Amino acid sequence: MNLQLMLIVSAALFSLGLFAVITRRNAIGVLMGVELILNSANINFIAFSRSGIWNVTGDIFALFVIVIAAAEAAVALAIVLNLYYNFKAINVDEASELGG
Repeated sequence: MNLQLMLIVSAALFSLGLFAVITRRNAIGVLMGVELILNSANINFIAFSRSGIWNVTGDIFALFVIVIAAAEAAVALAIVLNLYYNFKAINVDEASELGG
């Protein structure tokens, strides 16, 4: 695959992720949008690494992004569970603060 096609796919994923983050009221939907954005960054790292434009290895950066995304998912799901425990809903519009 060439670099241009990979960048187009990455831009489409980033656009879909940004749309999901902006338009979703559900906290799980927002988290899925953030994961799409992080995956589009991974595609960019891998595409530039495979094309030889960067002298550094994009695979290592992609691995770091995957580790950060896993930590982000764990923390975010804990926040969503706390949100549900306190407000009995996971809509981000209904919660003005995290405390009960």
